[in-house]
Amino acid sequence: IPRPLEKAYYDTDMPAAEAVVYLYESGVPVSHVQKALSIGALGVKGQRRLVPTRWSITAVDSMLSRYLLKSVKEYEPVSEILVFEHRVHDNLFVGILYPAKWSYEWMEAWWPGSTWNPGGMGVVVEGDYEDYFGRTTYPSIGGCYYASMLATLEYLYSARRQATAILLREIYPGFNLPIGVWFVRESCREMFKKGPVLRASSLREVCEHLDKSTRLGCKKWFSSSKLLKRLASTRRIEEFFRKS
Repeated sequence: IPRPLEKAYYDTDMPAAEAVVYLYESGVPVSHVQKALSIGALGVKGQRRLVPTRWSITAVDSMLSRYLLKSVKEYEPVSEILVFEHRVHDNLFVGILYPAKWSYEWMEAWWPGSTWNPGGMGVVVEGDYEDYFGRTTYPSIGGCYYASMLATLEYLYSARRQATAILLREIYPGFNLPIGVWFVRESCREMFKKGPVLRASSLREVCEHLDKSTRLGCKKWFSSSKLLKRLASTRRIEEFFRKS
């Protein structure tokens, strides 16, 4: 048992949320922290409870995301549009970091013959998002929202930058086992670890890249995404300044 986990277990005055952050900062893997929360090993004495595994996973991803976000919001935005990609097990993950204040969106496109669209006749696209001040309701897309957000914020935290982040996922036929949101978190971590595949100065370049790298294509992704649609239709005030 890792020493920090033992300390958190015996510290019955440490609230669960504080223990989660302490363990994360101590280098304990997120999967270990989630298990500890699930079996009621964290929290104030008399308030510890068993938590269903899928709840504990999302709770930890969410708590750590909000913890990192406090610091990320203090950083300057990225200086250019960054696009990341990762292909694994009949999945394509795409991350777009746009130079603006924090907002976030997670989108999924399920092909017929994949886990959550086994007998469908067409591709199902869904997702959810938040603005700078966050959400007040649980995202309709489920725990993948926070799993991918944690990976995104870890990258931004290490880079000391903030951004409007849009993450896209395409799930193709052949991926038909519900293996859990950990797959999304670790795949997104690997995506950011690999570094950007494109540094762009405009959304037009991003659109051209999506047409080449995704099966759904730029037009469908832009029409389905709230944040991409917003960015495409919004002009920054600097564009109205005359160059001296």
